[in-house]
Amino acid sequence: MKRIHIHVGVDDLGQSIAFYSALLGAEPVKSETDYAKWMLEDPPVNFAISSRGGNTGVDHLGLQVDDE
Repeated sequence: MKRIHIHVGVDDLGQSIAFYSALLGAEPVKSETDYAKWMLEDPPVNFAISSRGGNTGVDHLGLQVDDE
């Protein structure tokens, strides 16, 4: 399956996890102290947030594919 990948930098990870979980209607499939990721089927999106880089907003975009 192909997916769009979106990674967003956030200030408050806990608050952002709560917001995006409510918005997306799902809990993250992976959560660490500075990172969380949702793998959505409809639309096919790999959506991630983190507080790693210190910057907020869109960090990077990409395409995820099953193989090379």
